[in-house]
Amino acid sequence: MSEPEVLSSVRNAARVLKAFTSRQRSFGVSELARKLDLSKSTAHRLLMTLAAEHLVEQDAETGRYRLGLAVYDLVAATSAGFDLTEAVLPPMTLLRTRSGATVHVAVLDGREVVYVERLDSPHSLRLFLDVGRRNWAHSTATGKVLLAHLPESDLARVLRDWDLVERTSQTITDPDLLRKELLAVRDQGYAQNLEESEVGAISVAAPVRDASATVVAAMSVVGPTARMRLEMHRITHAVMEAAAVASRRLGHRSRGAIT
Repeated sequence: MSEPEVLSSVRNAARVLKAFTSRQRSFGVSELARKLDLSKSTAHRLLMTLAAEHLVEQDAETGRYRLGLAVYDLVAATSAGFDLTEAVLPPMTLLRTRSGATVHVAVLDGREVVYVERLDSPHSLRLFLDVGRRNWAHSTATGKVLLAHLPESDLARVLRDWDLVERTSQTITDPDLLRKELLAVRDQGYAQNLEESEVGAISVAAPVRDASATVVAAMSVVGPTARMRLEMHRITHAVMEAAAVASRRLGHRSRGAIT
């Protein structure tokens, strides 16, 4: 394409979107204008236009802008048939940008979860388990998601004679209470780990499904308790959306949309 054919407004809109990174997750109008060498009025018009298309969203409290949910749909607009790594890494990257926290993907192995993918928080708070490491399923958000979506016969077998390890004072150690929790997880579409595995850390997870609608993995965000509690609603929604994108990349077609 020759230079005269390039639309400067479209190029500037693309520059705005590419300005967001894992280290710079949000911008004020003046800040973005300086970074991109644009006038403040131009930066504001670009952000307003992108917000109207849900490509960016404005924080109602701070007035700052961050990537919006429509970015996930762009990531998902590729052919199905990816393996798990190919399916989860783009939405994981966007989820880390939106949440500012560490993102994991885990699979179930008996009574344990195995972490198969991880993207560290841009804040580099090294509280959490590495790829390939294992953790008890009953005390983790990813584990609860994976247990909750087992067929009943498989879940009964896993729970039978399971001496639930107490990791912290918040860990569920009663099998009946765990089963009740798993029913709630299945109904609501996400799970929480409220300092049940490690004091000072909270996580939220949602299911990743394949083309047959089978839950094959769980995606989670984990971070320090104080920060996670303040943003729990927003982060939970972001996790569910990112997991849904990964599912679509694996060929799953949901009947309903997340609201």
